[in-house]
Amino acid sequence: MISIFRTVSVLGRSQSTFQNYSRHVAAVSLHFGKIPTELDPEQIHDYLFYLQKKSKSPSQSYFKHTVYGLRFLLKSEGLSYDFLSLPEIKKEKKLPVVLSKQEVWQMLSGCKLLKHKVLIGILYGCELRCMEVRNLRLCDLDFDRKQLKVVQGKGKKDRYLPLSDHLIRGLKKYIEAEKPEDYLFGMPREGRAGASTSLSTGFDSRYSQRGVQWVVKQASRAAKILKEVSVHTLRHSFATHLLEDGMDILSIENLLGHESIDRTLIYLQIAQLSTQKLFSPLDTLFSEFGKK
Repeated sequence: MISIFRTVSVLGRSQSTFQNYSRHVAAVSLHFGKIPTELDPEQIHDYLFYLQKKSKSPSQSYFKHTVYGLRFLLKSEGLSYDFLSLPEIKKEKKLPVVLSKQEVWQMLSGCKLLKHKVLIGILYGCELRCMEVRNLRLCDLDFDRKQLKVVQGKGKKDRYLPLSDHLIRGLKKYIEAEKPEDYLFGMPREGRAGASTSLSTGFDSRYSQRGVQWVVKQASRAAKILKEVSVHTLRHSFATHLLEDGMDILSIENLLGHESIDRTLIYLQIAQLSTQKLFSPLDTLFSEFGKK
C-alpha cells in the first residue's frame, strides 16, 4: 500500500483517493488471500465479473473503482495494465444537471440562516468546488478589488474570481455576525472547544464536506426543486448562465480553471443562446394554426 500512496502523492491526488484505492485493492487481496500482483488475469476477470453481477447500480461504481485501484497498484509497481489484462473503463457521456436562474434564486431565498445563504451564494457566484469553499480563508477575500483567490484548487492551481457587489454585502454582514477567525466557513469557537477528542485526527475548524453537501441539499429541498442537486450543480449552473449572459467560452474556461477547453465546451450543448436558441416545432405549429 505504501507504493500506491507514493504514486498517488506524486500525481497530486488526495488522501481520500489513496484511501479509496487502498480499500478496493485490499478487498481483492482478502478475497483471494494474495496481493493482486500474485494473481493471474483469469482470476482478476472472474472477480470483476462477480462484481458486475453483484452491483445493482447502473454506474457500477464499485466495479470501476476496483479497476482504478488495480491500475494504480500496477503503476506503483512499474507494471503495465496488460499485466492483469485490466478492462478499459469507458467514460459515461452525461450532460450535467443545470438549474435555472429562478431555481437558484429560490434556493437563496429559502435559506433561513445567513451562513447558509452566503455559502450557497459563494458556491454559485464564484463556481467553487466543495474542497475550495471549505479551504477558503478570510485572507483570500479582497473586497476592494472585488476578487476572491482560490489557493491551490483542483490541479494544484491558484486562480482569481470576481466577487459580486451583492455577495460582498452578504459576506460583510456574515463576517460581522459570525466573526470567523481563519476559515470563512468554520465552526464557531464554542463548537471547537466542545468537539469530541475522537475527531482530533485531521480535525480542524472548517465546515466538513458532508456539512457543505447537507446545506445544498436542504436548500434545494426547501426550494422544492425536483432535479438532483449537488454542490457541483451550482458550478455547472454558473458556467451555463455566464454563457447565456454573453461571456465568451475562453473566459469561462479561465474562471473554471479547466486545463483543456474541451471540458468547457460541454456548456455549449446546454446553454440556451439567443443566436442559436433551440425551439420545438410545436411552437411554430400553434403560432400558425392555433388561432384559426
